[in-house]
Amino acid sequence: MAENLAHWGLKITIIEAADQLMPPLDPEMAEFVRQRLVTHKARLQLGDPVAGFEEAAEGLKVITKSGMAFSADFVILAIGVKPETNLARSAGLEIGSKGGIRVDESMRTSDSHIWAVGDAVEVRDFVTGEWSFLPLAGPASRQGRIAADTICGRDSKFRGTQGTAVCACFGLTIAITGATEKSLRRAGITDFSAIYLHPGHHAGYYPGAKPIHLKVVYRNSDGRVLGAQGVGEEGVERRIDVISMAIQKHGTVFDLEECELCYAPQYGSAKDPINIAGMIASNVMHGDVSLASWAKLPSTDALIVDVREPAEHQSGYIEGALNLPLNQLRDRLAELPREREIWVHCGVGHDPTMRSDFSGSMDSRSETCLADTRRFAHGIHTACSLILAFDPEDLGGITRSPIAARSVMPNASHEL
Repeated sequence: MAENLAHWGLKITIIEAADQLMPPLDPEMAEFVRQRLVTHKARLQLGDPVAGFEEAAEGLKVITKSGMAFSADFVILAIGVKPETNLARSAGLEIGSKGGIRVDESMRTSDSHIWAVGDAVEVRDFVTGEWSFLPLAGPASRQGRIAADTICGRDSKFRGTQGTAVCACFGLTIAITGATEKSLRRAGITDFSAIYLHPGHHAGYYPGAKPIHLKVVYRNSDGRVLGAQGVGEEGVERRIDVISMAIQKHGTVFDLEECELCYAPQYGSAKDPINIAGMIASNVMHGDVSLASWAKLPSTDALIVDVREPAEHQSGYIEGALNLPLNQLRDRLAELPREREIWVHCGVGHDPTMRSDFSGSMDSRSETCLADTRRFAHGIHTACSLILAFDPEDLGGITRSPIAARSVMPNASHEL
């Protein structure tokens, strides 16, 4: 609605109770959406729910919990839906903690002679196993078929939902499938890691390649893919659909690494973003790469090494980082301390030569220093989103203020 109203030339304000846009996403991925809305002159008020409305001389006045007041000609309430379960309650059916009708894999309710499907039911999350309420058309359609099969005597089962969804915002496509870091933590699951990448949606040498900001969450113990989020102008939903099927089949990051997908320069790359995501995570799983976290940037004494070219470095950099381009690495090894931990980063988190070139050059140094070399899990693009998106008590304890003291310098360019 905001996009359509803006296209009509109207000034728009979005007031959101949550401290980020698009709450299903992890905050750093939602940050790309916030940037796009701001670029299109949308006014945003986040983390400040609406408290009431007042009549004004011309239109309405919207009052938020913090006391802010916004004038408006009209207001659209887009606050989600909740299941309508009055009939189910009167029939004595079990109602779940999220307000939906509890059903089993065959869509039976607590009364074995009554089935329920669609936007009124609670089902198990396919990844976490937790009860979930996700009013989506795709799962609802499949649930209807499964209920009909079961009523007719066929043993059909609903696998659960993984929340695969897509939407658009001023030319951006935002897509998600499976678990996020937030949902895993809520479920008490800690055996996971996440990797980020920002590849083009097709071969870079073919005109018109657009970046895809992709995050993949996987299980540390066996590499099973748990979820993915993507934001970009082209090719996002295609990659999320592929990962969605991998999740359904209990696929791993090693499966993504070997996934065979359509390739022609105008459609993709010989190493598709799906393959690259699998390769990055596989490198970690195999122990080829040790990852460093941006969350620890404010407190680390490690030397930060930026392996991008000087022009890229100047477009936005981490304060105090040593700019040591890959093609100069072997000639400048003497600049690297032997007794200090080294954290390496590039622009997009998956420079294809960084692991082999940097590690190969490190062979001339001591084994101790080799063990103390780490690479950030994501590049400067994600770093900017992390710095802008996280609040002090959110997720992994990442805070704005300490990171700002040693963060990306103000001239960083991180717009899509």
